[in-house]
Amino acid sequence: MSDLCTKSCIECGLVSQFRELPSGSEASCPRCHHTLCSIGASKGQGVMAYAVASLITLVMSLTFPYMSFSVQGISQQITLYQAVDMMNRLDNSLIAALLFLAVIFLPAYFLVSAIWFYSLTEKKRTHSPNLSRLAIFILKTLSWVKPWLMVDVFLIGVLVSLIKIAALADVSMGISFWAFGIYAMLVVKTISLVDFDWIWDRLIPPNPLHESVTGSLFQKHEHLVCHVCGQVHLYDDQLSQCSRCHVHLHRFNPTKNLQIAWALLLTSIIFYIPANLYPMMYTSAFGTSEGSTIIEGVIILWNMGSYPVALIILLASVFIPMAKMIALAYLYWNAKRVQGLPVDEATRFLKIYRVTEFIGRWSMIDIFVVAILVALVQLDGLMAIYPGPAALSFAAVVIFTMLSAMIFDSRIIWK
Repeated sequence: MSDLCTKSCIECGLVSQFRELPSGSEASCPRCHHTLCSIGASKGQGVMAYAVASLITLVMSLTFPYMSFSVQGISQQITLYQAVDMMNRLDNSLIAALLFLAVIFLPAYFLVSAIWFYSLTEKKRTHSPNLSRLAIFILKTLSWVKPWLMVDVFLIGVLVSLIKIAALADVSMGISFWAFGIYAMLVVKTISLVDFDWIWDRLIPPNPLHESVTGSLFQKHEHLVCHVCGQVHLYDDQLSQCSRCHVHLHRFNPTKNLQIAWALLLTSIIFYIPANLYPMMYTSAFGTSEGSTIIEGVIILWNMGSYPVALIILLASVFIPMAKMIALAYLYWNAKRVQGLPVDEATRFLKIYRVTEFIGRWSMIDIFVVAILVALVQLDGLMAIYPGPAALSFAAVVIFTMLSAMIFDSRIIWK
């Protein structure tokens, strides 16, 4: 592998070239300061150690009782998987699938894949392993999977659920609850260490360029870059696939990109209306059933004296989705109107974009709260909680706003 690295910034479109980094250092874009490449100390060993520990705690989280709920001598005990299964039994298969994917399957898939690929980078030092088509396909999917890992969001949702039902009955936590807390922290740490560009460069070195593109801009059609593996190509109208990972290469097309981003954002706005008008969940006790919307749930928590939890739910379920939709609309409108800003102003817009992309997933807290309460509070004849029609609508709001932010090409805002 050459000791020179060529990277095109995915946020502003400028190509930079730098020497291969030593351990514990990183390279940033000189224009927008986005991290182009980072090399942690003991990169491979650290990731594999955290990933293995994460998988062990995940198995423990699924094996033992998660928590129990007791009122007037009647008790209910659940495992982590039962929280998923109960939503499926109550005809909320889509939310059950979302919960299973975001908390169990996709994190496990990510962790196992990370162990595999980092072990391959260790073998690369002694010989060159030939990657199969399956291995290349899995490596491509990891960057798509990463935004949907919501173990940390689920943990906060569980804590909110505990405070919500603590006033109704006695709640005790099982071994799996504590194991899951450790699992969530280990997964977050593992995700922060995994560097996809580093893996690609070690396993499949980038193809060399026949002429320099340093300083060229993606917006001016001076080069093409793969959004999956980061391979930089000389611009060619006939080139349609990446020469390294063979995915379709996207050209700079602000009009089409903004149309898709706007369509997804408007879809989320449409779903936001029923998400706030209809009940998020129903509480049935002694033969009577009462529904509560998101705002009504916040008011109940506030009247119970759980002020921090009420503020968390209000922030995550009302303010964050609304603020994100307004911020994205503001960003898209200005991107369409201007299509290219000076560095200082573009940097300000980029900060808005980064914040909205980061906070969007935390709105899923309310969905996870509903899932835990529905699974735990099922005392037939005495008390039960069921998901309301707003739960699916609100999940759609979160998903479509996340997709809209991910699809938006931030290079549009740069000259």
